[in-house]
Amino acid sequence: MPRLIHLNGPSGIGKSTIARTYAERHAGVLNLDTDRVVCLIGGWRDTFFETFKAAQLLTLAMAEAHLRSGHDVVMPQLATRVIDIQAFEDVAKRCGAEYREILLTADKSVAGARFAARAANGDAATQGIDDVVNGRGGIAVVERIHDQLAAYLPQRPGCAVVPTDGRDAGQTYADVVALVDGVRTP
Repeated sequence: MPRLIHLNGPSGIGKSTIARTYAERHAGVLNLDTDRVVCLIGGWRDTFFETFKAAQLLTLAMAEAHLRSGHDVVMPQLATRVIDIQAFEDVAKRCGAEYREILLTADKSVAGARFAARAANGDAATQGIDDVVNGRGGIAVVERIHDQLAAYLPQRPGCAVVPTDGRDAGQTYADVVALVDGVRTP
């Protein structure tokens, strides 16, 4: 049974890194990052939120096509409201796929510091989105997202949580794989 693996968490927490590693190590898995899809649409910087909605529709269609082919999809995507992920859960259900949500988390100050370090590094893969977050308040936005996720989590009893404080990407990746494979929970 194919799986839609949703890696949730604040900007800079490591979702994209873990998703990229997961796809690289699991043949046939689609690393479906909406932040990357939005950057493919012309003018996205000027109309980010409108363009993001279009990118989500594209992401849904891509996820459905790939799941129907019998392959897994790993999706690094921040969601702080249940309504934001309902369409992805519905796609998984329509395709006979399993939906798994894993929240990567860290202490608020750690999450803010990780975002700041990533944004300062100028990683080409995340620079555009980091510019949007910085334009709206930077670390303060990441801290608000942290609070929104804390309120969101009780609404998602099936969501597994992977604390990333004091852990490197390899340790976090191992915990995510264990959860995806149903071996254990951190």
